[in-house]
Amino acid sequence: MSLGERFRAAREQRGETLSEVAEHLRIRSVYLAAIEDENWKTIGAPVYIRGFLRTYARYLGLDPEEAVSDFNRSEFSESERAAATAPPSFTLSERRSGALTPLIWLASLVALALIGFVVYLYVTPPRRAAPAAATAVQPAAPSPAPAAAPPTATPAARTLVIHLTAPSWLRVSVDGNVSIEGTFPAGTTRTFHGGVALVRVGNAGGVELTVDGKQIGKLGAAGDVVEKSFTL
Repeated sequence: MSLGERFRAAREQRGETLSEVAEHLRIRSVYLAAIEDENWKTIGAPVYIRGFLRTYARYLGLDPEEAVSDFNRSEFSESERAAATAPPSFTLSERRSGALTPLIWLASLVALALIGFVVYLYVTPPRRAAPAAATAVQPAAPSPAPAAAPPTATPAARTLVIHLTAPSWLRVSVDGNVSIEGTFPAGTTRTFHGGVALVRVGNAGGVELTVDGKQIGKLGAAGDVVEKSFTL
């Protein structure tokens, strides 16, 4: 029995539809169907395929590492490794010249300038507006001061802090707007403010969350693809 057939048989034995499983795992049913059909190109990068396989296998009571091993032996994974290990090809003129063309040099300089600008914006704190000069006011005749109203407590701003202990793909949407999306290295920390935050990670074991000062911890195991919503 092939890898996809084992997943389909385990799901049907539980008497669940793809839509029911997708709602429970928060993984789109089209990806679950792609696993059962072994249509790996629908899911995309192998790192996401392995994460979905582990999450789906745990839910069905299958061995997640055995499922990943079977995928690694598939033609799709073999072609991925062949592409990664294939030596780069160079023309005879490139071997002889040993120098970059002026156009490549120009593109490299532009890329370095953009990277430097982004780093500058990231590490430079925002400037604060200078306080307005006080205007001299003639003292008025003293009058009985009304009783001061008790101060109203201002609720503390609620925040979501995400810290990566391992490299992971990350997407955060706050109040329906995507605030951040991409693959980030270990040690990355981001803070978000708003009403509702939707967090999706590609390596749940390397992502730690803190909501309003309360540590949530890791969202799952290494390699898991997890999506969760938090009210800030």
